[in-house]
Amino acid sequence: MPHLFEPLTVRGITLRNRIGVSPMCMYSYVDGFSNDWQVTHLGARATGGAGLVIAEATAVEPRGRITSHDVGIWSDEHIVPLQRVTRVIKDSGAVPGIQIAHAGRKAGDKRPWENPQEKNETWLPIGASPIAFKNGYPVPHEMSLQDILEVQRSFRSGAERALAAGFEWLEVHAAHGYLIHNFYSPLSNRRTDQYGGSFDNRIRFLVETIQAVRAVWPERLPLTVRISGTDWVEGGWEVADSVELARRLKTEGVDLIDCSSGGNAAQAIIPVGAGYQVPISESVRQGANIMTAAVGMITAAFQADEIIRNGRADLVLLGREFLRDPYWPLHAAQVLKQAAPIPSQYLRAF
Repeated sequence: MPHLFEPLTVRGITLRNRIGVSPMCMYSYVDGFSNDWQVTHLGARATGGAGLVIAEATAVEPRGRITSHDVGIWSDEHIVPLQRVTRVIKDSGAVPGIQIAHAGRKAGDKRPWENPQEKNETWLPIGASPIAFKNGYPVPHEMSLQDILEVQRSFRSGAERALAAGFEWLEVHAAHGYLIHNFYSPLSNRRTDQYGGSFDNRIRFLVETIQAVRAVWPERLPLTVRISGTDWVEGGWEVADSVELARRLKTEGVDLIDCSSGGNAAQAIIPVGAGYQVPISESVRQGANIMTAAVGMITAAFQADEIIRNGRADLVLLGREFLRDPYWPLHAAQVLKQAAPIPSQYLRAF
């Protein structure tokens, strides 16, 4: 059986281990431009031994930013600053990944550490239907068919720029109540056209977006999708839906499903706890016969190793644990008595 420190090959890319840095928004940029903070933040985690480092949700158009401080990839001018990020990750032995995203009806919010009572940003968000995320959020503009086409073109262009910037692993963000999730969840999609109603219609926006991206993303490089495996609300999106969606995405050239959950229903009661989303990964992996990543409250070496050894996921992604400890993989290797990718400069400390 594979274990946490066994390499993982997806298409033409091999990760040195099964540990990845989950994309985490830093809300620290001006006009979408990557900066020293992102280079230092992601470079430290590559130095710390991760096999995969995924850059945070990167907006494919300005109105698709969660906040006005998000990083972006809607302009060719964003490419060169991002090349600094990919270089430092590669130089440290990790694979540079990026998550391209559109926030949909949750765009234009405040940064988490800012006063939540202050007014939101000024631009009008867009969504599958004119339904606000919750009280205090603006009602989004319902996207026309032309709007849909334009956003799909933006995802395609974002993928092309990601390639030019040197990224070797591409993730499409289709989770957490953002735009693509707005379409496939019945809680936020009340459309009556070809993008609403039935399961096939509600997943159409995602499927077409993947087709547009896969057309320009090289066959040798992995394409993945982060989904919310369940809305955690009765009558919403369920794990069984995610299994079927994963089957469809696999036929479109998607290599791995990053299994998160929630984010689309403010009233959801989510049973947060150690590894609480791992069963979603396990169900999707077995039901759709596709590689998966598990994410969410994975903090301990033996916990992460068990997920891989028991076939519950092919990759574990850590978020907040990497914020607490950029060198988590090196410490986990010591616990599990595995060879660690210790930089030569750090050997005297280990």
